Amino acid sequence: MPMIRVFIALSLPDDVRSRLAGLAGGVQKARWVEQHNLHLTLRFIGETYEDRLPDLDAELRGIKAAPFELSLSGTGQFGNRRGVHTLWVGAEPSSALTDLQTKVEAAVVRAGFPAEGRKFSPHVTLARLTGSPLERVIRYLVDNSLFRSGPFPIESITLYESRQSHHGPDYTIISCYPL
Repeated sequence: MPMIRVFIALSLPDDVRSRLAGLAGGVQKARWVEQHNLHLTLRFIGETYEDRLPDLDAELRGIKAAPFELSLSGTGQFGNRRGVHTLWVGAEPSSALTDLQTKVEAAVVRAGFPAEGRKFSPHVTLARLTGSPLERVIRYLVDNSLFRSGPFPIESITLYESRQSHHGPDYTIISCYPL
């Protein structure tokens, strides 16, 4: 049985993705996310057997949530003792987003996947870093700290497949679930 790599996310409007793509640059050794791949992950599942998707699909179809508006603002980073490994733009606090993510997590668990161990930190990944100079990362974060986009409508969630290619990941929509 073939395995695929999947995640559940919010797709972003073209104009928002375009503005986010405009933030790319200025940090050495950064692998910038391609504009068409920019999204806000609600739940990363990872490698799974394809025959598990019907249960996940059924649970995601059962989610009841109203459409809402979301805004993005500010930049940040994830890192560890070895350095910064991710640059991102954050989502402004939103009870609708938090409630939706809680429902998605519950659906994923009902479909038989393990619970997520990490706290939800809503963001859009802009770049992955490997050995980028810290002073450039800090300058980038300061220069882009006032970024703001939105509000824009969130009217569905999307189940994506992620495939690695020679130029990085390619994301394919498996299914969309209207709110």
